[in-house]
Amino acid sequence: MQKIAVKKIAVFTSGGDSPGMNAALRAVVRTANFYQIECYGVREGYNGLINDDFAKMGPRSVRNIINQGGTILKSARSLEFKTKEGRQKAYENCVKHGIDALVCIGGDGTFSGAKIFNEEFGIKVIGVPGTIDNDIFGTDNTIGYDTALNTAMEAIDKIRDTATSHSRVFFVEVMGRDAGFIALNSGIASGALDILIPEKKDSLEELFATFRKSGERGKTSSIVVVAEGEQLGGIYDIARATKTEFPDYDIRVAILGHIQRGGSPSCADRVLASRLGFGAVVGLMEGQNCVMAGMRSNKLVYTPIEEAIRKHNEIDKELLAISEILAI
Repeated sequence: MQKIAVKKIAVFTSGGDSPGMNAALRAVVRTANFYQIECYGVREGYNGLINDDFAKMGPRSVRNIINQGGTILKSARSLEFKTKEGRQKAYENCVKHGIDALVCIGGDGTFSGAKIFNEEFGIKVIGVPGTIDNDIFGTDNTIGYDTALNTAMEAIDKIRDTATSHSRVFFVEVMGRDAGFIALNSGIASGALDILIPEKKDSLEELFATFRKSGERGKTSSIVVVAEGEQLGGIYDIARATKTEFPDYDIRVAILGHIQRGGSPSCADRVLASRLGFGAVVGLMEGQNCVMAGMRSNKLVYTPIEEAIRKHNEIDKELLAISEILAI
């Protein structure tokens, strides 16, 4: 590996928290220490850059955090950073501390901010994809997705026990405002009757037809998994329409909400975060700039940030077919 002179870096977490962000932070700090690069942590994302909330970090700063959910650096969505004046303050603080490059752990909003900052002021940036939605292009999985998926699946499994015991229909809402990855995969894993996601043109008529078929096959209870960004409307609207069509159904709604964001990261997320945190520092040393570190086919790759935020991972159509076939 040909080393490029990088003497000081700063790392922060931004946007919605995701399990594994701490593991990624740990990897960045310890990889930097190994290569004798000074590393600063910035609290509360871009707000910390603006407010000069920097703290020098070393190997012991990140001890015992690999198993913790959330982020010890805190996270925030910064309105001030969206202004030129706010970004100017952030730049001045980076200069003050002699920062050569930023490692930005977050989602597409975080990466959009990093791209603008790099273009305006020339500070090197590299992204690490931390979001439970798994919708960032350039990596097979994002940090936190696997944990959120398992959390959703386990919750749906528990709901199924009640649905079966009382012959009920449950509509279960999972996170996914713009992407249906959590809904589709947790729905398949938990044997859902139907899965409603933003990427698929669902209709109430199709949903009702699915219920009729399940009734003909003798099903007395059902789980329907709904992504929060589903285009048919809110989950309560869908449940009410179903009750109108099937007055005899005992229907319940469960919204899993933010429990999907929290909790100790899975083994897969800890390993992914460790590889990407390491990859971010090594990428900077190799001269990478304005890119995102990702894993594709189990190999570390770098994708231009512009491409990562412009494109999106697409739903596997085969999985859609599987979900329908196995719901018999």
